[in-house]
Amino acid sequence: MFIGLDLGTSGLKAVLVDDSQRVLAEATAPLQVSRPQTGWSEQSPADWIAAAEAVFDRLRPVGLGSVRGIGLSGQMHGATFLDATDEVLRPCILWNDTRAHEEAAELDGDPMFRRLTGNIVFPGFTAPKVLWLERHEPRLRERLARVLLPKDYLRLWLTGEHVAEMSDAAGTSWLDTGARDWSDDLLAATGLARSHMPRLVEGSEVSGHLRPELAARWGLPAGVVVAGGGGDNAASGVGAGVVRAGDAFVSLGTSGVLFAANDGYHPDAATAVHTFCHALPGTWHQMGVILAATDALNWYARLLGAEAATLTAELGPLQAPGQTLFLPYLGGERTPLNSATVRGAFTGLEHATDRQAATRAVLEGVTLSIRDCRDALAATGTRIETLLAVGGGSRSDYWLGAIATALGVPVHLPVAGDFGGAFGAARLAIMAATGAGAEIATPPAIARVIPPDPGLSAAFDDAHARFRAAQSAIKDLK
Repeated sequence: MFIGLDLGTSGLKAVLVDDSQRVLAEATAPLQVSRPQTGWSEQSPADWIAAAEAVFDRLRPVGLGSVRGIGLSGQMHGATFLDATDEVLRPCILWNDTRAHEEAAELDGDPMFRRLTGNIVFPGFTAPKVLWLERHEPRLRERLARVLLPKDYLRLWLTGEHVAEMSDAAGTSWLDTGARDWSDDLLAATGLARSHMPRLVEGSEVSGHLRPELAARWGLPAGVVVAGGGGDNAASGVGAGVVRAGDAFVSLGTSGVLFAANDGYHPDAATAVHTFCHALPGTWHQMGVILAATDALNWYARLLGAEAATLTAELGPLQAPGQTLFLPYLGGERTPLNSATVRGAFTGLEHATDRQAATRAVLEGVTLSIRDCRDALAATGTRIETLLAVGGGSRSDYWLGAIATALGVPVHLPVAGDFGGAFGAARLAIMAATGAGAEIATPPAIARVIPPDPGLSAAFDDAHARFRAAQSAIKDLK
């Protein structure tokens, strides 16, 4: 048996699979985000450990005596600052925190960063957060001995080892992404050295072994392997079988992601597309990322005092976008705007804008942002031949129909089951423990396909043109 752990923003999920990758059990534990100031987003690493303990407690009755490996997936970019004794210095600054936007712009102004990382230095990335710490919390910066990404802090608890893997490390702005190694020059630009960094492994390699006291606590055998794992989207790519050029998935979670696998390294930082290492050796992937997908829908549902699922269930069949548009920039945006200060808006509000019309506008706003991502990926030469839908938002056929029509590509829905980060982490655990390769990362069986609606394609094209015009009008607002 094998365990996959996915440390998300809103919760930690665990899956237990057998040797044939059949899911035997799963468990979740919720997590909260603290927002002490505008643009800030933090979590306590102690809460991650408590969540991990909770999911192991829930899995234990199944019987864990045959577990051979554990894989890790997690939210990317978070800065977990440790001192020389591995004490956490402050709450982790998360991926959707934009406080370091000035520091990010400063680093991005050095051409070395885009040249070596293949990416813009976004405010949510890890490196600018170190400069922010130096300037705003200098006493803590003096004590800083190690920087870990969120899932790698969980690894430290599991194994006692300071280790990261390529896909997550590529989102720090310290990795030479083509060479798959830390860059001494990039580290030096933020006052760090390799001694501050964890050791690097590939996602399918062994990163360490479960500490004996934890194995005994939950009835696992001695010597359980802990795999390198992957950043949440790379692990989801492994879980969904999106590991070969032409394969892609759209994830409608807290954030929105259009993820495409590549068999080579083809960066184009100016597009605001992320070009990262994949979780498998010798492969890369590209992503267009929007910061609010289901997060935008949930925000809107709270305003109405309604459940998000109720709102989407009211919509009926797919319609042409109306005059009302929604720009889902509740906390800045990555692809294609690269702005920490841009904020969202409803435009084109009119007397005819009722509850259903506003709900459609929210779904369409996220959809049109994903189309922006598709256009940015296409500018790098990345092709999308098959598109799989994952994440909580994929339960809405209306939303998927809008995405299929806006992108002009059928959307494939897998059979019932979770093929996300936790499942991908379990697959990476199998690879690390058994020596299996990418051949086990097969795509899931498809339950149904939602095709584009050709009768509405022109209407979505028009809506996207209006959406881009609205972007231009608000992108400099703060």
